[in-house]
Amino acid sequence: MSKISKISASHILIMHTGSQSSRSELSLDEAKKQIDSLYNDIKSGKIKFSDAAVQHSNCASGQSGGSLGEFTKGMMVKAFEDIAFSLDVDQISEPFESEFGFHIVKRDS
Repeated sequence: MSKISKISASHILIMHTGSQSSRSELSLDEAKKQIDSLYNDIKSGKIKFSDAAVQHSNCASGQSGGSLGEFTKGMMVKAFEDIAFSLDVDQISEPFESEFGFHIVKRDS
């Protein structure tokens, strides 16, 4: 079986004041609390992933439900890529941090 080289995924990004290219006023702790709260709300069914992305994500992809479209290995930062490629289709990651802030990733295909 060959390794998957291209997937599509969506994400929610919560930046903080220390994030690369940050436009956020949140402290690291505030951003972590927000991403954890969103994760819990998604997992418990209080909000759909795509709605959470539209309402809360600091990434432009939020406007399209967090969709990043298709990408191959090497196109995303390593922390993001490692998580995204490890997920099964429709699986949602636990919150994790990259240089851009905190993410939740959902594998789309």
